[in-house]
Amino acid sequence: MKESTDAAFIAFVEERGAALVRIAYAMTGDQRSAEDLVQSALAKAYTKWPRIRDDAEPYVRRIIYNDRISIWRRQSRIHEFPVAEVPDLYPHSGHDHDTTLRLTLRQALLALPARQRAVLVLRYLEDRSVDETADILGCRRGTVASQATRALRKLRDLIPELNETTAAEVLR
Repeated sequence: MKESTDAAFIAFVEERGAALVRIAYAMTGDQRSAEDLVQSALAKAYTKWPRIRDDAEPYVRRIIYNDRISIWRRQSRIHEFPVAEVPDLYPHSGHDHDTTLRLTLRQALLALPARQRAVLVLRYLEDRSVDETADILGCRRGTVASQATRALRKLRDLIPELNETTAAEVLR
């Protein structure tokens, strides 16, 4: 029985691991942090595997979201120093307009508070409903809507080009 459980878990990780890392990366903005977050979530899921194996992915994603929010809460005690302009870290030469916009958007997303970034990831990258997002983040529907509105407004302020192209389209 243990061998079949291990085989099923390994198959799940091989099949869905990359997608889970992509979601975690969108939430953290850092590849190593994303991998650590997924590894931690998978370790927690493994202990519950016999019970969750038929519906494992939503369970693991929920762990990822909750762990990221816990990290964000711990880090929110650290003071940030906002800047007037997002520095241009990527030279525009050698990139087409879409690539440059995506790179700029990535930097701007990292400038958002973690909760706003989580709302954008869930709503636009994962295409979740307001109700699903509120349930996952453990908040009210109105909070999701207001956080999304504030985040998109902030992105448009940081990246004026988004007034021509909606941020939601670029996020997808």
